[in-house]
Amino acid sequence: SIDDGDGKRRRWVVLFRDRATGKLREMGLGSGADVTLAKAREKAAAARAQLEAGQDPIKAATEAMTAAKKVRAVPTFGELADQFIEAMAPSWRNDKHAEQWRMTLTEYAKAIRDKPVDQIDVADVLAVLKPHWEQRPETAGRLRGRIERVLNAAKAQGYRTGENPAAWRGHLENLLPARQKLSRGHHEALPWSQVPEFMGALRQREGVAALAVEFAILTAARSGEVRGAAWDEFDVAAKLWTVPPERMKAGREHRVPLTARAVEIIETVSKLPNDAYVFPGMKSGAPLSDMSLSAVLRRMTVAATVHGFRSSFKDWASEATSYPNELSEAALAHITGDKVERAYRRGDALERRRELMEAWAQYCEPSPAGNVVAMRKPAHSAG
Repeated sequence: SIDDGDGKRRRWVVLFRDRATGKLREMGLGSGADVTLAKAREKAAAARAQLEAGQDPIKAATEAMTAAKKVRAVPTFGELADQFIEAMAPSWRNDKHAEQWRMTLTEYAKAIRDKPVDQIDVADVLAVLKPHWEQRPETAGRLRGRIERVLNAAKAQGYRTGENPAAWRGHLENLLPARQKLSRGHHEALPWSQVPEFMGALRQREGVAALAVEFAILTAARSGEVRGAAWDEFDVAAKLWTVPPERMKAGREHRVPLTARAVEIIETVSKLPNDAYVFPGMKSGAPLSDMSLSAVLRRMTVAATVHGFRSSFKDWASEATSYPNELSEAALAHITGDKVERAYRRGDALERRRELMEAWAQYCEPSPAGNVVAMRKPAHSAG
């Protein structure tokens, strides 16, 4: 023991001679107030054993402390994923993008969220990806890329070393089939000739998700635009839905003319308990999840995605009507033409698109009369 000078024995040390230099060295074993004599002797014995084995006890103790601190400091994948999203969110276009990241890395990557980020290996990543790789290739691809980004961030912060187990090129491409071989096109679509029959079956189903799917089909809107729809975006009297720029893929405001059936759906959901979203999810203040809409199609055993009905609409407009291509492209909120052309075409052809969407809604009606008019007698030309 060593007296600190005030008459009290304050700390324990062990003295040993360095074999390389021959100098006497001192190794602290702890404070006398915190370490008992028995414990100090135990530590001293361990140090002497290390010396006998040719080890430097001070260096060994330092390395052990560093390793212990590292173990305590390494976050789980879930913790780092949440930190990554919070850090990156300001640079993303809108809150929807951050929510997609959050949902993907919470729901689909649930199996690895509680695992220390430095312990995640290829087997862990494959276990997360394989259940979705063939059934939902687009989702699986995004999931893989997001896991790779989080693990890259972990490496940049010193939590990982070596190759990223979620990397595709030269790595997972040798373990998983290429996604483009697993899916036809970007989103599987129902042939437009089958849409009326599908709509008849859809209307037999109850629930907000089924109404949201039908509304998406009638408006040719993207799933996220429908799920995130807020009440202040609607002017029911004018039969108009205005989607703000921050919720659109192209970052431009999009006005959507509403048909009678679309208005009927809005009036139906307006009778639900008041919520921030037109199509509310299970949790108050949260919209329907993308999986809720997909589940409707899955239960109906329909080989299509909600997004795929945009293709059904486009094919119908091209093959069964004489409306110009630019009009259906505008209905889909696609940006067409070069900058000069778009500069001269400042309007959004709302009233012409209203006629197009009325024809689409009439065609989608499951009644035989509606089918005959739209299929055998193409809609009146708008241009």
